[in-house]
Amino acid sequence: MKLKTIALSLLALALGPAGLLAAKAHASPNGSNPIAIQDRDDHDRDWDAPPQEFREAQRRGYHDGVEAARDDFHHHRSGDIEHHDSFRHPHVAREDRDDYREGFRRGYDRAMRHMNGEHYQ
Repeated sequence: MKLKTIALSLLALALGPAGLLAAKAHASPNGSNPIAIQDRDDHDRDWDAPPQEFREAQRRGYHDGVEAARDDFHHHRSGDIEHHDSFRHPHVAREDRDDYREGFRRGYDRAMRHMNGEHYQ
C-alpha cells in the first residue's frame, strides 16, 4: 500500500509541470491575453451600428453601405462605392441625398475596415 502511495505521488510530481504547461498553451495559443481578446470582441460587438447622432437618411445610408461592403468583400470586389447604384442614385427624397451618401460612405468604409481586420475604438 505504501509503495502504491509513493508511486502515485511521484507520478503526480512528474506530470504536474507538464500539465500546467499544456493548460497554459491551450488557454492562449498565440501568447496573447485571452481577457484582452474578450474585451476587444465585446468592444467590437456593435461595429455595424450607425452613430447615434445620425439622422434617418444617414442611418439608412450607413446600413446600405455596410451591406454593400459585405457583398463586395464576400465576392472579392474592389472597395469602390462609386460602383454602387444605391450610392450614385439613392432612393430617398432629393433633400436627403447628401445625408444618405454620407452615411453610405461611412458605413461602407467602416465595414471594409472591420472585415479587413482593422479594429478601432
